[in-house]
Amino acid sequence: MPTKKKSNTKRKKILVLHGPNLNMLGQREKKIYGSISLEKINNEIKKESKKLGIEIEIKQSNIEGELVNYIQKAGKNGCKGILINPAAYTHTSVAIRDAILAIKLPVVEVHLSNIYKREEFRHKSLIAPVSTGQISGFGKESYILGLNALTSIVRN
Repeated sequence: MPTKKKSNTKRKKILVLHGPNLNMLGQREKKIYGSISLEKINNEIKKESKKLGIEIEIKQSNIEGELVNYIQKAGKNGCKGILINPAAYTHTSVAIRDAILAIKLPVVEVHLSNIYKREEFRHKSLIAPVSTGQISGFGKESYILGLNALTSIVRN
């Protein structure tokens, strides 16, 4: 009797990282970030990940070192890519940039607002040059677009 090949049903896993102050979404600067909460954004990400057939792990921290630790451990924890909104650390964190350089995973940077239409200091991303790509300015859809792009990358 011929043996059936076992199909690899293990789903790809992506780490979603939210940086500082994103836990305050829906309460702060609604003209810039809208009224959606981080919890609702996470629910949208979870729904999209189910449609895409991928597993996600979601973390948020206001602490730079914690974000660095999550990035460094991503591959060891089975993640095949990282979707990150570094928030204010986008413009200041050499540590996050170096952590991304140290891992061998694709990284997609996302932002709710268009950082290039905002204050001059927000126009420079330290993360974009070490990321696979960047999506900004589409509100919560930035996360969905980024998740779709990253899913395509980790599958190929």
